[in-house]
Amino acid sequence: MPDLHIQRDHQLGLPQAREVARAWARKAEEKFDMECTYEEGELQDTLNFSRAGVSGTLLVDASQFDMHAKLGFLFGAFKDRIEAEIGSQLDALLGVPNPTVA
Repeated sequence: MPDLHIQRDHQLGLPQAREVARAWARKAEEKFDMECTYEEGELQDTLNFSRAGVSGTLLVDASQFDMHAKLGFLFGAFKDRIEAEIGSQLDALLGVPNPTVA
């Protein structure tokens, strides 16, 4: 199975990072029919997400988001597209401007 890894640094601190991660989870549940569970920790939170053909974890701490996912056979063919979409979603939630494609 192809692996997906997305990492984003931020300067939000853990309370605001939690809000961003929960917002991403709501979008993933609505847009991609994901099942998400969120576990708060003292220094790091864990968001687990899954649906048929996709499963993964988003680790959230005071300075970084670190996502790892496994894509099944059918989704593996769209790995680059999925990675770009998730990265764009996280960037939008973090307020990172999208570069203009020429």
